[in-house]
Amino acid sequence: MTDEKLDIVVAGGGYVGIAAAVAIKSAAPRMNIRVIDAAPADVWRKDQRASAIAAGASRMLTRMGLWKDILPEAQPITDMIVTDSRTSDPVRPVFLTFDGEVTPGEPFAHMVPNHVLVGALRKGADELGITIEQGTTVTGFETGDTDTRIALGDGRTLSARLLIAADGVRSKLRDMAGIKTVHWSYGQSGIVTTVSHERPHNGRAEEHFLPAGPFAILPLTNNRSSLVWTERTEDAEKLVEEDDLVFEAELERRFGHKLGTLELAGGRRSYPLGLTLAREFVRPRLALAGDAAHGIHPIAGQGLNMGFRDVAALAETIVEADRLGLDIGSFSVLERYQIWRRFDTFQMGVTSDVLNRLFSNDFTPVRALRDFGLGLVDRMPPLKSFFIRQASGLAGPDGPRLLRGEAI
Repeated sequence: MTDEKLDIVVAGGGYVGIAAAVAIKSAAPRMNIRVIDAAPADVWRKDQRASAIAAGASRMLTRMGLWKDILPEAQPITDMIVTDSRTSDPVRPVFLTFDGEVTPGEPFAHMVPNHVLVGALRKGADELGITIEQGTTVTGFETGDTDTRIALGDGRTLSARLLIAADGVRSKLRDMAGIKTVHWSYGQSGIVTTVSHERPHNGRAEEHFLPAGPFAILPLTNNRSSLVWTERTEDAEKLVEEDDLVFEAELERRFGHKLGTLELAGGRRSYPLGLTLAREFVRPRLALAGDAAHGIHPIAGQGLNMGFRDVAALAETIVEADRLGLDIGSFSVLERYQIWRRFDTFQMGVTSDVLNRLFSNDFTPVRALRDFGLGLVDRMPPLKSFFIRQASGLAGPDGPRLLRGEAI
């Protein structure tokens, strides 16, 4: 049987995988792109989590024609406060505040329900004629001089000039390619849930540094907030299994009563936290993107946005090479993507690791030092503006065009 021939196969039908397919196809309509997703059909509709979409990513989604479908459900983050305290402290002094705009009228980030984001990406893929195959997996691949032969779990084979691995932090394709990783566990898990509250949050995000880890309150529409609650793994597992009464009581101890009565507005799950950095992002005819290339602590809220920065860089690399008649799967082409993304990824991985180690402890001298540092930053507007600019993910003149809202 002759292999079905494609230009690009994307393994992974999450945000990064579909966004990569849409970004490339939008700029190069003649490319034949297929997305292979191991998840059952429509499982994404049940995802009750929400994600912070930085300004750079929202500019990219706008350029791709998708943001208009996301915006009605997107909650702008108008400002952010940071506290450092113990759970038992009656008052939590604010050490650091951030204004939420990177340009007048443009928030540095929006909070978006995951099912809304994925729905918009899938709609964009459908309009471009990108096929998303559900419920099957890439079980192997064999790289040749001009293409790579890809085996699927249902027995079929495909051939493509490029295979993009966007199959998550436990990427099987990364392992098949023999790409090593730097990895360690933090012994922490992130509890994710949504609450509704009596009073409006006015778009304010809060990050409370507590001894077990950060407790982030992120605003959603309709008087709701998304919570990312870090605890030691054994404690997180117990909390998730507790009944609603116990869980809500522990939640209120950390959330406080400033927004009135709280009520759980969705399910709750916990996820183990660690650092995973791929030592290489590319091999001939293979490119890693998203969590397959990097998994970091959510303390800085940059995991998804790093994936979207991968998308912008990879799409520009591939489309420009194709326009020049180059082989999009060759190592010499893909190396540009690797150079573009590896330093930023390493920098963010180290930053999130240091922040987590610095703030997830209750050692008094360290607390005094970090609180002094937070207060110092709060008194330096240019430094705060720099941090907001970094968090917004906006590309400089040498960065990917999509992150500036420009066409490739």
